[in-house]
Amino acid sequence: MILRLLLAVLLVYTVNQYHFDIDLGIPGVNVINLVFGAALLALGLGGLPSGLPRPMLGGALRFYFLALALATIVAMAFRPQSPVEDLTYLKTLLFYPLYYFLFYYAVRDRRTVRLLVLLVLFVALVAGLEAIREGFSYGFGSYSDTHRASGPFGPDYRNANRAGVFYAMFLPLFAAPAFFLKGQPFWRLAALGGVLVLAAAILFTYSRQSYFIALLALLLVSLRKGPWTTLLCAAALAFATPHLPEGATQRVQETQQVGEYGEEQVDDSTASRWDIWAGALRMWSEHPMGVGANRFKGLIGQYSNYPGKDAHNYFVLTLAEAGIIGLFALLLLVLALWRLSKTLLLRARDPESLALAQGFRVAVLAMALGNLYGSPFPEGTVMGMFWALAALLERGSQLAAASQAPAAPARRPVWRQRGWAP
Repeated sequence: MILRLLLAVLLVYTVNQYHFDIDLGIPGVNVINLVFGAALLALGLGGLPSGLPRPMLGGALRFYFLALALATIVAMAFRPQSPVEDLTYLKTLLFYPLYYFLFYYAVRDRRTVRLLVLLVLFVALVAGLEAIREGFSYGFGSYSDTHRASGPFGPDYRNANRAGVFYAMFLPLFAAPAFFLKGQPFWRLAALGGVLVLAAAILFTYSRQSYFIALLALLLVSLRKGPWTTLLCAAALAFATPHLPEGATQRVQETQQVGEYGEEQVDDSTASRWDIWAGALRMWSEHPMGVGANRFKGLIGQYSNYPGKDAHNYFVLTLAEAGIIGLFALLLLVLALWRLSKTLLLRARDPESLALAQGFRVAVLAMALGNLYGSPFPEGTVMGMFWALAALLERGSQLAAASQAPAAPARRPVWRQRGWAP
């Protein structure tokens, strides 16, 4: 019971940790680390379950951890700064993927899986409502860069892209139950409400990449249902588009602009990314092993016109900081997530499992796309619940398969097998 409560607190606190910014005065340690440690202690005292299959993401995650550790060693050896800051940064990179292992080994029954998955969706829903509240407070006028909703993911508009990626990731986890959860009208209606909430939240972030990811996610989920569902969704979108806030239309139109002499050109945000990415590739070509973890911002000014800027692409950032080994480890981890989603689909034997598997498969794709135009992968507020959900769905599929397996026939005594007794 205590372990379940700690897991629930971890899910709620992870997304909302900026609302509870408590300084413990201990370098590199915060409240969420203590909650995680308490859950780990409770798990250890209760004993690890026996006979569990190896977690499907285990090997890929360990290889990714090794690549990050090597990148940190490179940074400390060749571009030394503050060892405490470097180790704290490494701890942050490693910490949130550890949710996967904690939840995988902590869950023992299907009821716990169901309750925690519902809590994940509820936390995502509340986070979406917060962004909607911010959007209404800003109003529906012309687009303003400072009037972008960020929900619980940061104090101001600078975190809007991060919020948009989170909402786009979890959108298919509501859309799939709305389409596939047969025989449960209440939950289908609740899931449809979740779709509307997260779609509105994405709208108010004014994140163009999230607009694209959300539309693609809905398209893929609807295609799995059938062409008529896709056409119905397209008609609903066509009807809703003219009624969207003016700022959303302006935001999309900003991508393509007309120069002084009538030539087409992209906006400054897009152009800056291209310049940073080109600089990152030059950085990697000069440092094939990578420049080291947490060194990109300090060096990108030597290779581009944007000193101190993030790469705005986690794959590019990983290549520049951790080299080809780091990029390979990251791609292997994304591939492992994709394989897990495929396995969940193959194991699904009931509408609930099928709906969650369909949603998670698209969510993995949304996560990968969200890191092509930004780098929220190490951000715990965005990715923490995603790692937990991966473990919960994997354990849920295992427990469901175990409950449906036919019981082994009782072994007859040898003398009865051979006809020695009636």
